[in-house]
Amino acid sequence: MLVKNMDHIVQCVVLLFLYHTQTSRAVTSVFVKKGHDVQLDVKEDDVPEYFNIFVWMFNESNLVSFSLFGKTKLYTDRVEFSVTNYTIKLKHLQETDSGHYAAVVTGYEIKAVVEYKVTVQAPVSPVNLTVDSVSKSSDSCNLTVTCRTQDSHISTTFTCVNQTCSEDGDRAKATTSGADLRVYLQNDSIKCNHSNQVSWTTSKGAKIQDSCYQASETLSAGFPLCLVKMVVFSVGLIIMMSAVITVNLMERTMKRNLTRPKESSTSVITHTSH
Repeated sequence: MLVKNMDHIVQCVVLLFLYHTQTSRAVTSVFVKKGHDVQLDVKEDDVPEYFNIFVWMFNESNLVSFSLFGKTKLYTDRVEFSVTNYTIKLKHLQETDSGHYAAVVTGYEIKAVVEYKVTVQAPVSPVNLTVDSVSKSSDSCNLTVTCRTQDSHISTTFTCVNQTCSEDGDRAKATTSGADLRVYLQNDSIKCNHSNQVSWTTSKGAKIQDSCYQASETLSAGFPLCLVKMVVFSVGLIIMMSAVITVNLMERTMKRNLTRPKESSTSVITHTSH
């Protein structure tokens, strides 16, 4: 009972100290991928040679308490503590483990040794790029594309004049999950990138020249080029078949003429007497 009361007293004192000194302390930001581990280090020079209790805290809860008498208390099984350098290892982190971590010593004075702001993020979802519309004139080509993820999307238009392209519209957007969604031009390809502090994914590129070329593959009369190709192929096939049939008929006719018996001719010689 006495130990529990002491733990509670130490916790209250430390929290009170952290609250009153929060504006004057440096906090290190750390980003961790969901399910991974992270080690929070302590500079040994920042730890007093003599102290009563060394405490690692998460938000308002104790994680580890350690005294020079060798007594260590862990408040969760997902924490490893080193008694030699006072670092802790947080294992298999989840989003709920995001928050404020502080190492504090008590003794002649209360001192915050180090503080971290830990943010746990899940890997970003894949991103898909679609070409929504293409319009082309004699000297320019406009492409409107959309980058889409599970929870967000961004659209922009690229204008290309004489093979020099520029963007019109938003190029980046923060998603609801805190990630960054961006569309950009790399060489002659449009790409999408979906990223946060711990992961990223990139879409397959859409080549501007291919898209502009495809845009011109429509006749002014409104017939798709693929239909025209099919008609041309069919007409060509008919012509070829007709030629084959014609040649075949000619060969058969010539053979019949060669095998037909020749007609006999009779010459009549008339002698005229004088």
